[in-house]
Amino acid sequence: MGESKIVDGGARSTSRGARSIIATADPDRAAVSVGVVAGDRWAAAWATSLQRPSAGFDPNWSEEGFTDQTLRQVLRLSVGGDRLRVRLSNAFGGTPLVVTAATVAVSRGGGAVEPGTVRHLSVDGAPRFAIPVGTEVASDPVAFRSAPLDSIAVTMYLAAPTGRATFHAQALATSYRAAGGHCADSDGGVFTETSQSWYYLSGVDVAGGPARSAGVVVFGDSLTDGTFSTPDANRRFPDMLAERLANTGRPRAVLNHGIGGNRLTVDSAWLGAKATSRFRRDVLSQPGIGTVVILLGINDIGLSEVSETAPLPIFEPYTAVSCDEVIAGHRDLIRQARAAGLRVVAATLSPAKPSPLSTARSEDKRAAINAWIRTCGEYDAIIDLDAALRGPTDPDRLHAAYDSGDHLHPNDTGYRAMAAAIDPAAFD
Repeated sequence: MGESKIVDGGARSTSRGARSIIATADPDRAAVSVGVVAGDRWAAAWATSLQRPSAGFDPNWSEEGFTDQTLRQVLRLSVGGDRLRVRLSNAFGGTPLVVTAATVAVSRGGGAVEPGTVRHLSVDGAPRFAIPVGTEVASDPVAFRSAPLDSIAVTMYLAAPTGRATFHAQALATSYRAAGGHCADSDGGVFTETSQSWYYLSGVDVAGGPARSAGVVVFGDSLTDGTFSTPDANRRFPDMLAERLANTGRPRAVLNHGIGGNRLTVDSAWLGAKATSRFRRDVLSQPGIGTVVILLGINDIGLSEVSETAPLPIFEPYTAVSCDEVIAGHRDLIRQARAAGLRVVAATLSPAKPSPLSTARSEDKRAAINAWIRTCGEYDAIIDLDAALRGPTDPDRLHAAYDSGDHLHPNDTGYRAMAAAIDPAAFD
């Protein structure tokens, strides 16, 4: 059958036979250059960056996959609507992913959902569907009223062996697994196994309700991903930002596209494709966005420093990256964003001393990159996280009140300070 393009509320999909395959690399389905998205158009309300199956920082299920198991995953929407669709990905699978059944419901906490809120998901009208290798599908829309900061649970029954699973390693949210088919169960008692990763989930889009301000993608590494924030508490920096915007009475989608350990210029089997490569899928494919915030570069200049002091296989390759290469990476992202009509905002690199990523050489690079970000004039706005997070007596160290303990990643208070450092006008 020939391939047909369907434009639906600004989101382009491709239909092949019985599958609605999202053309995730197509920027036409995503960026909006206006400040407001009509309520009847699809807008991403939650999203995450996907990674190849790997051992990761913590144990996970990506390498073993799933067989005759139900997977329930909880996430929080940054904006709401009257209708909802779920995007699922088999980007890094080795075989077609067969979803026997899937549902969405209001989360009641843990593995439980609110009785009466369960909605069955389908693709092109079929409750059982397959996702080809390397592709993403969007479910058919379901009537599902939600508000900003609502938590929902997406549940999938995977009867046939899936093989290795596309996933996001550091969810900082508990996912639940049960033997057999339990998609419609409201009681979470059967979900006795847990993981701190998300699997197959790419995004959740909403439509309906009032017009909303164009969304924001925060594109970064572990400081965006939320490393060392409190699990299951939504204390990552983008979560805090979404809360701040919602509390102003002008909620705006804030999408977290951070990957722990990710770099602008270096590919990693464990830590994701380099940012200049994944930008198209993770940013430009998101419906209803108007701004991207870029917080990247500290791993490029720092991970090569740990090759002798604290080597771990997960950080390989230990590629030394120059200031000029980091700046070239930023300029590449600026060009891609501008071509899609996005507003582009940069964040300065925060203090890292005395973490293993910090040496005299990497500190010189960090200072030079921050000076360029502040003075280059190539961004629409600047968020000075370096100034917001530094200590009062040593500007190369995190403020003690914000330090998670590793001198690189903030704690919950530090992530809140990052969100507080942003002027919402930067997104207008």
